[in-house]
Amino acid sequence: MIERLEIARIGRRGDGIAELPAGPLYVPYTLPNETVEVEAWPGHLDRRHLIKVEAASPERIAPICPHFGTCGGCALQHWATARYREWKRSLVLEALAQAGLTAQVDALVDAHGDGRRRAVLHAWRGTHDVLEVGFAALRAHQVVPIDHCPILARSLDGAIAAAWAIAEVLAPVQKPLDIQVTATEAGLDIDVRGSGPLSADRIAALARLSERHRLARLTRHGDVVVQHAAPAVTVGRARVVLPPGAFLQATAAGEAALAARVLEHCGKAKTVGDLFTGVGPFALRLAERARIIAFDNDQAAIAALAEAAKTSGLKPIAAERRDLFRRPLLPNELARLDAVVFDPPRQGAEAQAHEIAASKAPIVVAVSCNPTTFARDAKILVDGGYRLTRVTPVDQFLYSPHVEVVARLER
Repeated sequence: MIERLEIARIGRRGDGIAELPAGPLYVPYTLPNETVEVEAWPGHLDRRHLIKVEAASPERIAPICPHFGTCGGCALQHWATARYREWKRSLVLEALAQAGLTAQVDALVDAHGDGRRRAVLHAWRGTHDVLEVGFAALRAHQVVPIDHCPILARSLDGAIAAAWAIAEVLAPVQKPLDIQVTATEAGLDIDVRGSGPLSADRIAALARLSERHRLARLTRHGDVVVQHAAPAVTVGRARVVLPPGAFLQATAAGEAALAARVLEHCGKAKTVGDLFTGVGPFALRLAERARIIAFDNDQAAIAALAEAAKTSGLKPIAAERRDLFRRPLLPNELARLDAVVFDPPRQGAEAQAHEIAASKAPIVVAVSCNPTTFARDAKILVDGGYRLTRVTPVDQFLYSPHVEVVARLER
């Protein structure tokens, strides 16, 4: 059945929302003040598929990608830049308000830069047994095949072609694949997941295609298939050789923007704790002027950081594996620190926030990819006696509902 709806606002996931007496209906790819025709979305009682925009908003613009509206990667290519930026900053303001917090919130920082330097492509034989390689459709177990993505950095040129080639080699395995591609200074670093055990012939075929596509390294579930060069990135003055499937900020500009504010907020701190450090995008930069104690549960990341910490000119970095969800640093351990930096996954760091709140650490710098869990953790710190003095939203996931946050809290 076709319905006609008036869109009132944009929700936190980037969907247009029609307010009805029975409750809100969510319509992706629509904008406030638009009249649209929609149809039912099987399995989603509160969502509708957009059929047609009957009366368009003056803020609607042409998307930059022909796959927009079918590929689930981008939500908001159709919205004028100024309004999109206002909305993305509002996600942080709303999260703070819901937690009962007030602070100086800076203008949104555009950190898309050259584009995304890492991506996860999916491969599967879809309808009629046709191989499809691309990104997932919006809220559907379906792959949208692509041959180009305009939000990827030029350093990922060749990534989609390489993913197609890998999928062709592994197609007989009849398993869905996740193909993680990361741009490094030595070339593309690719980790393939989902293939299961492979025959010697298929491993040899993967090794051959890695040469044709000039890959720095190809791994399967973290195990090296072939490596032609060490896949490394520069962090500050250090060079980090990445573990297979390593986490990096989505864009180089995003990492630089976050790190610049972390350094600014840490000020003249002489000893800094870097919690959830990863491969050290903050620790290695901070070590140019401060002693660092870094923690993460990923042993491969800690090993990569420890090796990079040997770079000449850096102050000491003590890198330790520790599960901060189960074993957060305690107040007596935090007492030796002049500043604490923490950058947890999306679920936040509730247990660690409680321990920091009970400590006397004078400066806390919180970095987050989730405004809601950031606000929850910040409220714990504020209730423990900290003041939330400054919050900066950072947009490295262009056209998506995701926004990063960097904040300073002090006693």
